[in-house]
Amino acid sequence: MSALAAARYGKDNVRVCKVHRDEKTGIQTVVEMTVCVLLEGDIETSYTKADNSVVVATDSIKNTIFITAKQNPVDPPELFGSILGTHFIEKYSHIHAAHVNIVTHRWVRLDIDGKPHPHSFIKPGSETRNVQVDVIEGKGIEINSSIKGLTVLKSTGSQFWGFVRDEYTTLKETWDRLLSTDVAANWQWRLFTGLADVKMHSEKFNAAWEAARAITLKTFAEDNSASVQATMYKMGEQILAAVPLLDTVGYALPNIHFFEVDLSWHKGIKNTGKDAEVYAPQSNPNGLIKCTVGRAGQKAKL
Repeated sequence: MSALAAARYGKDNVRVCKVHRDEKTGIQTVVEMTVCVLLEGDIETSYTKADNSVVVATDSIKNTIFITAKQNPVDPPELFGSILGTHFIEKYSHIHAAHVNIVTHRWVRLDIDGKPHPHSFIKPGSETRNVQVDVIEGKGIEINSSIKGLTVLKSTGSQFWGFVRDEYTTLKETWDRLLSTDVAANWQWRLFTGLADVKMHSEKFNAAWEAARAITLKTFAEDNSASVQATMYKMGEQILAAVPLLDTVGYALPNIHFFEVDLSWHKGIKNTGKDAEVYAPQSNPNGLIKCTVGRAGQKAKL
């Protein structure tokens, strides 16, 4: 005998671009997003009884995303996701949770002759601003914001020594190395009671993203890093201090390795240690370091 243990469904990879035109100033802004909406509720019979009467068609979900984007602000994405998710649980009585994931693709305004251009933009790389919004009937709105694909490198100011050495160890200790990573940072907001609560704090979302990004970059650049672990913890501490509405801050930082190339075999060329200038970038395998920083009093999961 079997039973449906869990189910959710919806529309994924809905690409949306919204242009805001300020008629007074002539300045235009663009926001490009990839949106996923998954619904949960009294939908079991659609799986077990072939009963489509409980199914809000995924095409209708796609249409709702476009209409909601037209009728509401899409910036900050935390607010847009909350508006979108709340729509589904208020519109359909049998839907009890809506899970909205938004990936915002960055477009940066062009500077032309030293001045910001009113309607031209450049995409600076693969960095995205992401949000996961879970609107749960009877509970509230859970929001997790994040940065992904922010690639950074510094050519000094990083060490790694004093680690466990045993019969499996070949890695040499170093007091000066290149450090590079693809930053994935996320911050969990305290539970919002509903859409009105989110709207009340809507101005804090962009400020938090700006603070998290700035703290991450500044700490990465300025910290004389004893390890990735130590540096990422400092980042998390500072973000929690800067944004009181956050419960936790998390990081996942993969090492992007650059290995010294030993050229001593060719005419005694010195290219290791303090003489290193030429490096070989590596793809994999790579170290992967993760942590979640919470507020004092929260139970640690170690």
